[in-house]
Amino acid sequence: MSLSLSISPPISLSFSPPPPPRLQGDLCQCLGLSHHITVIRGPTLGLGSPGEMAGGQGGRVRVSDVDFDRVPVRVYEPPAAGGGEGGLRRAVMFYHGGGWALGTTKMGSYDVLCRQMSDELNAVVVSVEYRLAPEVHFPVQYEDCLAAAKHFLEPGILGKLSVDPQRVAVSGDSAGGNLAAAVAQQISVDDSVSVKFSVQALIYPVLQGLDLNTPSHQQNHNIPMLHRSMMARFWLLYLGVDTSLHPLLLSPSLLHHPSIPPSVRSHLNWTTLLPAKHIKHYKPVGMETGSQEVTGQEGDLLPGLLDVRAAPLLAEQGVLGRTPRAYILTCEYDVLRDDGLMYAGVAVSSHHYDDGFHGAFSFAHSPFYFDVGKRMIRGYMDWLQENL
Repeated sequence: MSLSLSISPPISLSFSPPPPPRLQGDLCQCLGLSHHITVIRGPTLGLGSPGEMAGGQGGRVRVSDVDFDRVPVRVYEPPAAGGGEGGLRRAVMFYHGGGWALGTTKMGSYDVLCRQMSDELNAVVVSVEYRLAPEVHFPVQYEDCLAAAKHFLEPGILGKLSVDPQRVAVSGDSAGGNLAAAVAQQISVDDSVSVKFSVQALIYPVLQGLDLNTPSHQQNHNIPMLHRSMMARFWLLYLGVDTSLHPLLLSPSLLHHPSIPPSVRSHLNWTTLLPAKHIKHYKPVGMETGSQEVTGQEGDLLPGLLDVRAAPLLAEQGVLGRTPRAYILTCEYDVLRDDGLMYAGVAVSSHHYDDGFHGAFSFAHSPFYFDVGKRMIRGYMDWLQENL
């Protein structure tokens, strides 16, 4: 006698890839297991560069981790002095991006960029490890960056590092560009700081959060690497306000709220500040009916969005007129494009990439290589070489 066993229907075994980190983070937060940002950070913390893994001495550049006024920084020093009067060198203070909540000086893309700047420009590069949300909120990130900048600009520190005080830049990408612009503004008007930044180089910076309905937000609302909804979430994290305000931040009624003066709206009037080629067919989104005076949680949101330390685009002309000349890189496929294009009032060199997307600056090296990222870095380096 024979015995046969059949299973019907047949069992199919398949394994699906895990969901993206952002979705994993949302799930963990909904279940009360962890904050979603903590989960997203996981994959980024291991992205060290070969030089960093080798103990910080890879290549020609000397790397050291120190504190500037209790703020951790990573200092990159070129192999030799020279290139300036008296053998002094250029310097760049750099703030990494990541929505004020992600990123680190040790990430491969930032470490490689800083090494390249130091070696190619013969510059001392200081990359700042400012604290992140949700553990801290605005203005802590800004205050960390400002404290590190003031310490670095002290004549004694510059002298110790053989830096020419007339050739010091401040730079950053995305949220780091926001911090660089805000710090540059404050340093420029602070009479207690004798050495000022000579240039600012902003890479697709986020400069305001009051109007998330600009043409670039409308055009690129679902374009990677930075969705419009994600940008709103980063703003809420940075300001430390309740996530229930997410719809309000995306609403066109916010900019027309009665508590916002017309003088502030004039800084965001993209119908006059943007070239026609970037306005395209987009129209201003009208004020929604039923807008009420600020009450409750709305009052927690607007003060931060109106603070020039968080929104450098709102600075008055008297401040902008004292800030150093600027390099501003913008990308066509980026919700933040119009923030950079509207940053008027300073001597600006605007470099726009029609094929660029947010985050492309970090995709110029293997294994994540895009030609536009390589061209962006080349243009950025060339500008610093000529203007710093």
